[in-house]
Amino acid sequence: MDMAIAAMSVDMNAAKVQQELGISVLKMAMESDTSAAEEVLEVVESLDPNLGNNLDVTA
Repeated sequence: MDMAIAAMSVDMNAAKVQQELGISVLKMAMESDTSAAEEVLEVVESLDPNLGNNLDVTA
């Protein structure tokens, strides 16, 4: 019975480590998405708002 308790403890610790790793990877992915969105917003804000409003059709 003592071995079963030890094995269960090892399994629980492994599951905890695996869960913590998953959470860490998720946090990194969220931070990456946030920084990518910020970069897109910076590019959009730097565009000329009048660009593409006029079309010259004379040849």
